[in-house]
Amino acid sequence: MLFVLGFNIRGYERLPKHGPLLVVANHNSHLDALALMTLFGLRRLKHVRPVAAADYFMRNSVVAWFSTKIIGIIPLNRDAKRDGKQHPLQPISDALDANQIVILFPEGSRGEPEQLEEFKTGIVHIAKRHTDVDIVPIFMHGFGKSLPRGEALLVPFICDLYIGESMSWTGQRDTFMNSLNERMQSLSDQAAHHRDAW
Repeated sequence: MLFVLGFNIRGYERLPKHGPLLVVANHNSHLDALALMTLFGLRRLKHVRPVAAADYFMRNSVVAWFSTKIIGIIPLNRDAKRDGKQHPLQPISDALDANQIVILFPEGSRGEPEQLEEFKTGIVHIAKRHTDVDIVPIFMHGFGKSLPRGEALLVPFICDLYIGESMSWTGQRDTFMNSLNERMQSLSDQAAHHRDAW
């Protein structure tokens, strides 16, 4: 990540350096989680936990081992509630309770490159459980071009990360989601403005 791609990081001073912390970002590429992990440096990598769908990463035992043991993903079982086991978001709560830094992509699956979609409301359940945890929105641009969905070849490209102001649970679902989506849209607009200026 650090040697092949170029990074522009804007608003780095807004990023808390320790957990518990919930980082939320748009999702366009397999590089997204790795890019966000690099923001915290090598010393803190063991405390940074990206969330990913278990059904995607657990198909292959080698990929599953690498993802959970090396990258440290939190495999999210989207069918957990239906099969009578624990709530599907419980592993995220457990990580935050352990003062870890959790990376979440509330859009769900990877979208079209550089297109911001509204966040799904699953994040509301996490925010309500952890009212004292900072939530930091980050908009990423360029990773969908460096490694687009369905591609396996990495293309060197200068990528941008826009870090927004921290927020937390507002006490009301609609106002919380509106505020979060507005902050993400503002970061996306900043990215578009900078691209136009170039």
